[in-house]
Amino acid sequence: MNQPLSQPKQQDISMMRLWSFFLPLGISASLVTISHVIINSTLSRAADPERIIAGYAVAMSLLAITERPAVLLRQTCSTLVRDQISFKSALTVAQLVFGSIMAMGLLISYTPLGMLIFKGVFGVGDDNLDDVLLVYRVLMFVSIFSGIRCFYQGVIIYNLRTKWLTIGMAVRLAGMYMLSLYFIHTGVTSGVVGAAIFLFGMMIEAAVSFAEGRLLVRKMPDRLENHPIENKKHVFSFYRPLLFSSFIAVWIGPAINAMLGKTWDAELAISSFAIAASLVMLLSSFFSYFHQIVINFYRIDPVAVRKFTLMLGFVPALLMGLIAFTDIGVLLLEHVIGVHGRLQEESIRVLQSFMLFALVMPWLDVMNGLVFVRGQTKLIIGSQIANLSITFTTLIACILLAPEWNGSIGAWAQSLGMTAELIFVALALRFIKPADPVPVRHS
Repeated sequence: MNQPLSQPKQQDISMMRLWSFFLPLGISASLVTISHVIINSTLSRAADPERIIAGYAVAMSLLAITERPAVLLRQTCSTLVRDQISFKSALTVAQLVFGSIMAMGLLISYTPLGMLIFKGVFGVGDDNLDDVLLVYRVLMFVSIFSGIRCFYQGVIIYNLRTKWLTIGMAVRLAGMYMLSLYFIHTGVTSGVVGAAIFLFGMMIEAAVSFAEGRLLVRKMPDRLENHPIENKKHVFSFYRPLLFSSFIAVWIGPAINAMLGKTWDAELAISSFAIAASLVMLLSSFFSYFHQIVINFYRIDPVAVRKFTLMLGFVPALLMGLIAFTDIGVLLLEHVIGVHGRLQEESIRVLQSFMLFALVMPWLDVMNGLVFVRGQTKLIIGSQIANLSITFTTLIACILLAPEWNGSIGAWAQSLGMTAELIFVALALRFIKPADPVPVRHS
């Protein structure tokens, strides 16, 4: 990616065009939460729901780690794939990723490695180990179809056909709901039911993304002038830092949960943090695609991108303020989630501690978009190290100085860690010379 590139043609981008691009992305991200609602509500119909849901949740925790390399293909393709040559190069990398994920899944599922991970790391007992392994044997295929989905979604996003992400998610939810009704009718006896529903939904979304993505690929030129992505080595130079940074980031969640176990009331701390974090993710998920606005439009009309992000960037913090500091939060926790008493009070305290997170998150996403545009994905490794370091330091300091803060310790640690990440990226973009960016559309 060291070839000189021609400057993209500057254009005036309307707010309507940015909204038509961004809104389907935000809606599809928000709809993801409904997938888990469908699955959990289905598993709750079992005769022993606590055991089954717990087993499914443990297997999903490992999936979140093993699926991550596949999810990163979305940013990689939306940034790099511009012609047939770059598509084939990215596809080769994707196939290597899929093969590695499948090999790891088979090792976990059918060798002692799986028992070692689930028993030693996740603390699964002998009585539930077989059920968890059965669930993961189904979920490991989710990573493959998730990767196919993300790979072609990157192509779809670059071509501004973002409505297909919403369509794919809507069809996925419909399919998952129909399959859940079938299992409810026939009987829920294992966490494998939840895994099957999730896999079926991911297969549907992958099929929709593949169908639309392939049509768009056929319309791409064989070779785009001045586009530096010519082989898998060029793609790997962009993708590899993202992969390394994700391996750093996966330690943040476990570190927080482990340290919350050392507060004055560990059970209250962990449960209140989980409730508050789920609400924060629900609020912020809609705004998690700012980086795509930057990737696709910043070099065409940076002024329009700044106006758009300034218009929406403070909305998560405003929503969080309404929930955390008004009666809206109490009503939401009590009547929608069903949280009462001491847990409700503690969850509100944790939500208040998440205010900084809601304020910082959109701007970090914008900065990461600039990193992608400049092709400097190595910076994300440093930013994740800064995040993890400050998160862990905050956890230790709070446990030593104020263990009575309980779940709020996790919220402050995650918020300050993300703030450190934002500062690192902002300073790096300011003082480090940019690499040659990938070309953008000229029409």
